[in-house]
Amino acid sequence: MEPIVPPFLKDSIAVLATMHGKERVIVPILEQGLGLKVELATGIDTDRFGTFSHDVERTGSQLDAAKAKIASGLAHLSNARVGIASEGSFGPHPFIPFVPIAREIVLLFDRESGLEIAGHDVSLDTNFSHKVVTDVASAMAFAEAAKFPDHGLVVLGAQDEKPAPALALFKKIDDAAELEAAVSKVIGICGSAFVETDMRAHRNPTRMTAIGRAASDLVRRYNSLCPVCQWPGYDVTERIKGLPCTWCGGPTELIRAEVLSCHKCSRREERTVAGRDQADPGQCAQCNP
Repeated sequence: MEPIVPPFLKDSIAVLATMHGKERVIVPILEQGLGLKVELATGIDTDRFGTFSHDVERTGSQLDAAKAKIASGLAHLSNARVGIASEGSFGPHPFIPFVPIAREIVLLFDRESGLEIAGHDVSLDTNFSHKVVTDVASAMAFAEAAKFPDHGLVVLGAQDEKPAPALALFKKIDDAAELEAAVSKVIGICGSAFVETDMRAHRNPTRMTAIGRAASDLVRRYNSLCPVCQWPGYDVTERIKGLPCTWCGGPTELIRAEVLSCHKCSRREERTVAGRDQADPGQCAQCNP
């Protein structure tokens, strides 16, 4: 069988849909790593797909929002072969109490071949947080911990200790005086204020760095070719639990193997995780119930 030739993206025109300055970290990485010629889709309101400042709630998943941005970018620039978009997600860590986690994806779509690859970054390095305050001093203490003013803050109305943007919303706060004024006004309206970190990329340098890491992961994944058909994106698609316990030999919840697969052909490869052959008994439900 003749090998399938992967899409050759070098010198292809790509369009990036963003209105929050993400091109600063995405474009250099993709131009150098993939040889793309990236243009910015100016004038597109990507906020309509959801915002982190509570103006517009995201209705679909993180991936859905990235795909919608790409569709808008490709419609905007008809001669672009490739669409690029980024989307983030923030919330509590699934296993560690009171610890926030950040997830970033940078998605690439080639409309000539149908190739779709996402670069990922999952990190505990985030200032994602919020606090309901009833006085300015508490808001200022939260601001200091949240790295304000280098990192932005959003002040919203509060109702039952939840954000109530319909009552009040301040998101362009650049200094302590503006923050104090916004918090005072919202407390006057609601009795308390919901103060949270601004997770929009242009207001959050920590997040911008994570987006850069996701773009680098996209380049890595694209350059990982299937050993059978040479299609880009040959990477881990599944992790299998069941690493055996050192004492009893029974399966644990730890990962024992990773599965790499190709989106183009039927190639599927299971490999053990490097440096892992047995689990500590402390991780075994039988030996440490």
